[in-house]
Amino acid sequence: MSLTSLLLRLARPGLVTAALAATALVASAGTATAAPALTQISADPYTNSSSQHATEVEPDTFSYGSTIVSAFQVGRFTDGGSSNIGFSTSTDGGATWTKGFLPGITTYGGGTYARVSDPSVAYDAKHNVWLISTIPITSAIGVPAVFTSRSTDGGLTWSNPVTTATGSSLDKNWIVCDNTSTSAYYGNCYTGYDNNGDGDRLKMTTSTDGGLTWGTSKNTSNNATGLGGQPVVQPNGTVIVPASNASETSILAFRSTNGGSTWTSTTTIATVSSYTVHGSLRSGPLPSAEIDAAGKVYVVWQDCRFRASGGSCTSNDIVMSTTTNGTTWTSVVRIPIDATTSTVDHFIPGLAVDPATSGSTAHLALAYYYHPVANCTASTCQLDVGYLSSTDSGTTWTAPTQLAGPMTHSWLAGTTQGTMVGDYISTSFSGGTAHPVFAVASAPSGSVFNEAMYTPASGLAVAAGTAAVTTATARQNTFSAYLAAINYAQWLAEGGGEDSP
Repeated sequence: MSLTSLLLRLARPGLVTAALAATALVASAGTATAAPALTQISADPYTNSSSQHATEVEPDTFSYGSTIVSAFQVGRFTDGGSSNIGFSTSTDGGATWTKGFLPGITTYGGGTYARVSDPSVAYDAKHNVWLISTIPITSAIGVPAVFTSRSTDGGLTWSNPVTTATGSSLDKNWIVCDNTSTSAYYGNCYTGYDNNGDGDRLKMTTSTDGGLTWGTSKNTSNNATGLGGQPVVQPNGTVIVPASNASETSILAFRSTNGGSTWTSTTTIATVSSYTVHGSLRSGPLPSAEIDAAGKVYVVWQDCRFRASGGSCTSNDIVMSTTTNGTTWTSVVRIPIDATTSTVDHFIPGLAVDPATSGSTAHLALAYYYHPVANCTASTCQLDVGYLSSTDSGTTWTAPTQLAGPMTHSWLAGTTQGTMVGDYISTSFSGGTAHPVFAVASAPSGSVFNEAMYTPASGLAVAAGTAAVTTATARQNTFSAYLAAINYAQWLAEGGGEDSP
């Protein structure tokens, strides 16, 4: 029985009115504050009729010093990929941005491929090179390779790509480099991806020369399947890779302690309880992973275990688990964006951890999308972007701030899996402030969209919060496992897998 239904059973109308008002107050306690000014950092210049214009989706970011590099899909096709990958680079901590598009991949950038997808950004301090990993797509929607584009001038111009890995149906690539000068593997860069043609087999490959050449791809020791892996590197050189399992019903992790020569079997961080985001928005419980200066790893994803009621979930929270060794993970906690009695649905998180902080005073920043009312339709859903922060390693959080919205789903690029802002978004720190990059859309002009990349005009402050995280009860954990089983059965019934570049 819902709280509202229980209140309506009360005999005295005055108590009902007061209680409902109190309920509304609690539900609105986490309501986002006014949105800050935003800066548009790119726009879709392409006009080919085969993809949707003007659309930009699915950004990743990485920062090093005062430089922030973002990369994203430009000109989204409905059945996979985009006309090109755009980049936008700031060398002054987000004050100004230089934009452009990667050369040598698609026919729209002087290359030979029909499409490209899944950009991920890294920096290699040893070799002073910026890297963007992508997957090129053929006209037959084949994904035979993972590419790496390189920049040796601070992310302002980019070379034609080098081949990182080859296969038959590759997806969900992610790149990271070891930037700790005292690490035995300083200067190693690691790219993870999955082979959808092999049941989403998880793969890792390593470069030791600034991304110019890459070694043979390796499986995990248990030949695990999964997708959406996001590798991070500890100061001692250990690489930890959180990922979703292939059916997106649990979050896994594996690691390498020998510079990528071998990779361990996967460990289950947690099962996933996922509420289906309404309005046919493309969204799934893929992880967002970050690391602090001491090597503590933080992983967040969308999950509804704290909102279980009457045998079903009512909306998603953003939840978190952490580790210091990649094998033992903390219990899942709920990031307190809104009261669990609210109607808000939270999804597609982009977590950042300030690399200058660590331990109990680590600074965290989280951007995410949300629907103020979870139970909406494609015509009634209002899509917003939110933000909140923590200065105590995610123990307590600030009240949320609304960064953008509301947006109508019909303003967004369409895909075969729903309208799209991205399977992921990203936030990075520079100069102690957070810089999320995300897709914002306004009403189309006729058949031409208006969906582009934006970031706050100034870096977002990280502040001490008072809202504490909560841990699932045993009942909720049991319900989580039950929902995971139901989700897996549904996944199998639908043919298994939702990989789409």
